[in-house]
Amino acid sequence: MVLVSAARDYINRMLQDISGMKVLVLDSQTVSVVSVAYTQSELLKKEVFLVELIDSISKSKESMPHLKAIYFLRPTSENIQYVRRQLASPRFGEYHLFFSNILKDTQIHILADSDEQEVVQQVQEFYADFIAVDPFHFTLNIPSNHMYMLPAVVDPPQLQQFCDRAVDGISAVFLALKRRPVVRYQRTSDIAKRIAHEVSKLMYQQESGLFDFRRTEVSPLLLIVDRRDDPVTPLLNQWTYQAMVHELMGIQDNKADLRSFGKIPKDQQEIVLSSEQDAFFKANMHENFGDIGINIKRMVDEFQQLARSNQNIQTIEDMAKFVDNYPEYRKMHGNVSKHVTLVTEMSRIVEERKLMMVSETEQELACNGGQVAAFEAVTNLLNNENVSDMDRLRLVMLYALRYEKESPVQLMQLFNKLAAQSPKYKPGLVQFLLKQAGMDKRTGDLFGNRDLLNIARNMARGLKGVENVYTQHQPLLFQTMESIIKGRLRDVDYPFVGNHFQQGRPQEVIIFIVGGTTYEESRSVALQNATNAGIRFILGGSVILNSRRFLKDLEEAQRIARTSSSVV
Repeated sequence: MVLVSAARDYINRMLQDISGMKVLVLDSQTVSVVSVAYTQSELLKKEVFLVELIDSISKSKESMPHLKAIYFLRPTSENIQYVRRQLASPRFGEYHLFFSNILKDTQIHILADSDEQEVVQQVQEFYADFIAVDPFHFTLNIPSNHMYMLPAVVDPPQLQQFCDRAVDGISAVFLALKRRPVVRYQRTSDIAKRIAHEVSKLMYQQESGLFDFRRTEVSPLLLIVDRRDDPVTPLLNQWTYQAMVHELMGIQDNKADLRSFGKIPKDQQEIVLSSEQDAFFKANMHENFGDIGINIKRMVDEFQQLARSNQNIQTIEDMAKFVDNYPEYRKMHGNVSKHVTLVTEMSRIVEERKLMMVSETEQELACNGGQVAAFEAVTNLLNNENVSDMDRLRLVMLYALRYEKESPVQLMQLFNKLAAQSPKYKPGLVQFLLKQAGMDKRTGDLFGNRDLLNIARNMARGLKGVENVYTQHQPLLFQTMESIIKGRLRDVDYPFVGNHFQQGRPQEVIIFIVGGTTYEESRSVALQNATNAGIRFILGGSVILNSRRFLKDLEEAQRIARTSSSVV
């Protein structure tokens, strides 16, 4: 439970050594760090009776000397100023300050000078500057995620902020794991190169003492790649449980928000989906949608059996047994109704948007050749009134990525049809995607049609047939992991930073995707880790994408590119 354990350990150490009633003060980023690693009931057990955000606590003047304040914040200049002002007139009895990353000397001086009343008991760096959504998957929730698509000249300060947050997050993961990696990056991506060089400079020059951990035989590998090398994965509909919930409803910090979906009971409008806290979800998060239905039916049957045995209370012993088992019964009841609600709602959306029909064509575009049949299938779906505007746009994008060089005339026909059928479509968005992530911009063999080995593998897969037509796609990340395992990741495509080279095959690999990861990719990593005992992979990214978020970032980047005179 690598990353989740690391984050939980830091939070444990913050809370357990300070006795008495506590208030936990967080910022907009650390609230996510804590919420995915710790439940509210666990916080209560540690005597945390109040959780506040740093900006809202600044507005309150009420004195609470009986409470000990634990601050857990990112070391931003804004947060330091908040703390400085709050220390000038302290509301709490004690202050324990924890920062999620490296503090600058100047920041430490500001804090020391501000503590005139000597209420600060300790200042520590606890490197939980990442959101550990799953044991092998972290995100940074960077708000301006579209920045990675824009050239540096468009908005240098905003791009620097984006890079700084990525560097902070990546370095915190390595500090938490007590490792210093060799760094490689995707050659064709300027932003991947920039982040790789800044991370390396931090670890080997600016803070080399902090990263000087006991050497492992072979250094871990940090590989930084660009989302635009695989624009297909975030455009596809998903058919495995966790990925599907995110695609159709959206998951933020392991919570699915169902408030905008019809008649959902009040207690189920926000559903927690954590592999740490929910055994059913942990067992089924990577399973196909069809299997989920069967497994939920089994869980419902087990619950009904339990409910029937609870109705049969005849003696005082029966009653005592029921009271002892009641918390477990309540928990099971909540879990059953939660998963039934999710699957029922997703089935409704699949039917309403005709997603099985749409998805079959998407998978054909992503995995198999046959331009004539693909053009016909996409045209038919564009003409189908039941297909939503967003699904039409995604189909044309997938077709364009696959056949941009082979059929420019048909592509133009699809652009025109899309513009005619979808009034909300922003003209030029598909062309902007090709400019960002077209064939000439990509490093990897996205469609398995560049190198002979991949062409042969695809032919073999075609002859063998696939078990499930809806989940035949494999993200490019799968190939990248295979190349690392076999020692075939080419230096020319993924150069090393500086003179730190890999001696032998790494046992730990962190792949960071600038522009965001997907749950389909985190599933690939989990399956890979389950089958390959020799190498452990961890996946991280600037955000966790679904197709809606990917398209939103694309639209925002296109809008800025159009208004900026410096972008050609």
